[in-house]
Amino acid sequence: MAMRDWLTKDLSWIIVSLLLAVAIWVTVHKIREEPVVPATQGIENIYVNLPIHLLSAAADVRDYRVAPGMVAVTVSGPPNAMAVLQTDQIHAVVDLTGIESSHGSRRRVEVSVPIGMTLVRVEPLEVGVIVPPPPSHNKP
Repeated sequence: MAMRDWLTKDLSWIIVSLLLAVAIWVTVHKIREEPVVPATQGIENIYVNLPIHLLSAAADVRDYRVAPGMVAVTVSGPPNAMAVLQTDQIHAVVDLTGIESSHGSRRRVEVSVPIGMTLVRVEPLEVGVIVPPPPSHNKP
């Protein structure tokens, strides 16, 4: 079998194979050259005077308070997402479940932000909990 017969016999398969090889090479070449996007390209915004929500057991009816009652939160994220971020999408919570009736206790402020955002800073990180006395059960 001559070389010429071998090339012309499966010419369509040879062309398809060459096209696939070029497509694979171009794809790999583009992937290897893609720049790595640094994490610092996001925008940082500070949201001040966000209210702290209190989480306590359903059976606990005491009127807890925290001091201070507001926090400042710094959030970063992509410019398009930060442009539409609203303060009501950021939630600051203090978990009071299992708290004792001791005065002067401090609890950490837990902050949740939408997906795609990064929590950078919370100020203050902890708040003082003011625990009122339990309701009295005095009968007149």
